[in-house]
Formats: sequence, structure tokens, C-alpha cells
Amino acid sequence: MSVKKALISVSDKTGLIPFARRLVAAGVQIISTGGTASLLKAEGVPVIGISEVTGFPEILDGRVKTLHPNIHSGLLAVRDSEAHVQQLKDLGIETIDLVVVNLYPFKETIAKPDVTYEDAIENIDIGGPTMLRSAAKNHAFVSVVVDAADYEKVAEEIEANGDTTLETRRKLAAKVFRHTAAYDALISRYLSEQVGELLPESYTVTYEKAQDLRYGENPHQRAAFYREPLSDQLSIGNASQLQGKELSYNNINDADAALAIVREFAEPAVVAIKHSNPCGVGIGADIRSAYQKAYEADPVSIFGGIVAANRPIDRDTALAMKEIFLEIIIAPDFTEEALAVLAEKKNLRLLRISALNEPAKKVDNLFRVAPVAGGALIQDFDYKQLEENEIQVVTDRKPSEEEMAQLKFAWKVVKHVKSNAILLAKDNMTIGVGAGQMNRVGAAKIAIEQAGALASGAVMASDAFFPMGDTVEAAAKAGITAIIQPGGSIRDQESIDACNRAGIAMIFTGTRHFKH
Repeated sequence: MSVKKALISVSDKTGLIPFARRLVAAGVQIISTGGTASLLKAEGVPVIGISEVTGFPEILDGRVKTLHPNIHSGLLAVRDSEAHVQQLKDLGIETIDLVVVNLYPFKETIAKPDVTYEDAIENIDIGGPTMLRSAAKNHAFVSVVVDAADYEKVAEEIEANGDTTLETRRKLAAKVFRHTAAYDALISRYLSEQVGELLPESYTVTYEKAQDLRYGENPHQRAAFYREPLSDQLSIGNASQLQGKELSYNNINDADAALAIVREFAEPAVVAIKHSNPCGVGIGADIRSAYQKAYEADPVSIFGGIVAANRPIDRDTALAMKEIFLEIIIAPDFTEEALAVLAEKKNLRLLRISALNEPAKKVDNLFRVAPVAGGALIQDFDYKQLEENEIQVVTDRKPSEEEMAQLKFAWKVVKHVKSNAILLAKDNMTIGVGAGQMNRVGAAKIAIEQAGALASGAVMASDAFFPMGDTVEAAAKAGITAIIQPGGSIRDQESIDACNRAGIAMIFTGTRHFKH
């Protein structure tokens, strides 16, 4: 077998002309369509128009040009089948040995902020995927290229041997079906969103590889980082890395958790993350004071952690951060002076996400996908904010103005702590975090022990209701003065009574924030 005839029809013409010239030099005839044919002719590359092969004009504004038996028979014929070969001969159809196609820019079209529905529909490619699938199905005999990155290898093999190897054709075919699957996934998602089918009977997602990772959570696990094709800039996938080593699996996971928390705040805020849980969160009049509070919240756990700030990092803040070992600092920007300070720590990763000072907003069509054995769980991200009309004071004593401010601060953070979660806060900073415990009173004991003497006069937040009054009793012994929790237990009254006996103010939110 040898490549004698190629069909080329591409939207993205990067690298096309040098590739086409190499094919022609190797004795390959080129068939082409529309704009691709015009470009090839203009560049002096011999080309056969698609209509010369089909005997039919391109019609309907180019919507129909390659959907023809003369094309698909030439692609799908089994070359070692006498019956197929004879049928082609009887019908005067020639085989096509190489297909080079990339598709209408649907992703780029729907990414435009002002895209119309009609424009999106017009950029759904029909003929391209059909040719790709035909050629890829028949890869035992046909080479198919959908990625300009493969031009060099294909050209080299044809120049050396007159054809590509079967191994290469198999790899190219697999890439084609990955490509068309991703293309169709974007189309199905867009159309489903347009008609409000956000959780349809089948759920298909696609991601694009950003980088291979050395390993996953542990060295024996393989891993790579993929980004969502149309993600906004407020994500690790779209961050600019200014310095430091490559990000690891755990870095990316923890950085994502840091972003989710720091975007809860409109005021200057700093979040320190360790193993996806906040070990310190602080807000202040400026980013330097916010960092100091995040650091003092747990100066032990922050070591080796990831820090996110929602304001630019200045020189003073950078000097403070430089004093300890941090894996990553994430911020909307860094001053030149701050960069100079942090450059002394060459392995420290600096990530810039320019709009990080914008609080998170609910996105209706964005879901969290959590794989489980044999399937996946899909749900909304937890964007729920506490509204004033949802606050219900259930105790005899109402929180003071300062207590209420601390309760609201604690509520914003506790929803990002792994359940069961208890968090203590004071002076606009976390002082104790009990995360991921099997029972709530156990989480409370961990948070109280971490806070130590600072627990006296602090407030407590719980991500879910108290199943009984024992958590309140632990809080009372530690000197907690106010509590925020969802409520909703059949034994709520026990906790309310315990608060009243201890003089603790307690409010219910009516909203649970489990995070498993």
C-alpha cells in the first residue's frame, strides 16, 4: 500500500502549506475544498477541486460538498476485499489514502461573549467529522490527521516508505475519535444549556490536557492535569505561573480549595490551606494584616502550605511570607518589589489570577463531577451565601454586633472544611479547625484544643446541625460566646437549652454545608 491521494480540508491552516508541498513532492495528489483549495492554489500547490471528484457542485453555502458516495466510498472501501475493489472499479471511484481535516471552530465561536445562537449553530461541522470518522474507521488502509502536530511524523513516514505504518494509523485514528468526541461533547453541552437541560439523561464532559504530572496523590499513582475548555480565568487552569517548580497533583488540588475560600470575601483576605482544609484564614484592613492573621491562626500547619490572597502582594507582605516555607502563593498580582523578594526562594511557586479580588458568583451551568466506582456523582458547586433574612436567633440572648460579624466570617469558612466540621473564630481570624471527623463533638474538641486559651470569647461555626447538646456543652466549657449552625435536628431544643443555660447566643441558618 502507498499514499497516492489525499483529501485536505482544514479550518486551521497552521503548517498546512509546507506539509502539502512535502506530500506533492512524495507523489501524492491532493483533493481539497473551498477556502483550503483556494489557499493551496494561491501557494502554487497542485490541487484537485472536490467537485471534480464528486461530479457535483458545493452547494448550500458550502454546507454540502464532501457528503457524497465518491468521497466516502473512497475512504471506506476495504482494500483487500475483491468485492469492494470491483465495486469501486465498476463505479469509477478512486480510493483516498490520506485525510487531513480539522473542524469548524465551534469552541472558539461559543467562547465569544456576544455569540448568537445562529452563529453557534452555523459553526457545527458536519462533513468534517463524517470524513474523519470514515477514515478513522478504515485506518487499516487510510491515514487520518486531525492535529497539525502530526504533520511532521506523517510526512516523514510517507517520504521514507510511501505510506504510514499501521501503528501510526492506529494512533491517529484513536486521536480522531477523541477529537470528535470532545467536539460533540461541547456541542451537546451548549445546546443542552440553551434549552435548560443541565442534568440530562446522559452527561458528557470533555477536558483538555494542560500538563502531565510526575505522579498523583502518591508516587505510585499516574496523573495529569486537564482544564475545562471554556473555563473562566478564576481557576488554576488559567493561572499565570510567575516562578517556581511545576505544580503537582496535590498542589493543584489544594490551590483549588484555597481559591474557593478566598473568593468568599470582598474585604482583603488570606487563606492558608493544608490537605484541602483551611488551617488559617484572616481578613484585615489590608493584605499584610490579613496574612498575619492567617499565619497566627496556625503557625505550625501553615508550614509547607498553600496561601491565597484576594489582593496584590506587596513588598511587606512578601517579606513576611518569605520567612516560612510555602509551596504556593496565589494572588491577583505581585508588585515588582514583592517579586524581587520572593525570587530568592526559587522553588516557591507564584500564581497570578488577575480577577481574584472578585467574589465568587453562582454559575448555573457549572457542576462538580466526583467519580465513584462505576460512575460519577454530579452536583452544583456550593455557592450558597448567608442571607440576612435567613438568620434565626433561637436563644434568649442575641449575638452582639461584634459576635454577629465573627459568626458570619466563620460561616463563610466552615462550609469549605471537610465534614464533620467545627470552626472557631475571633478577631477576624480562624483560631481552631476540626475537620473530617466521624462525629461532631470530636471535631469540636479538636478545634477547641487547637484554639487553647483563645477559645474564650470566640464564636463557633458548624457545617451541619448538632445531633444533641454535647457540642454546646463542650463549647460552653471552653468559653465560646456565640454559635452559628444550620439547625434542623429533632433534638435542636437540647442545644438551645444548653446555650441558654450557658448564656451563649446561637443562630440557625437553615442551610447545611456538608463537604465530603
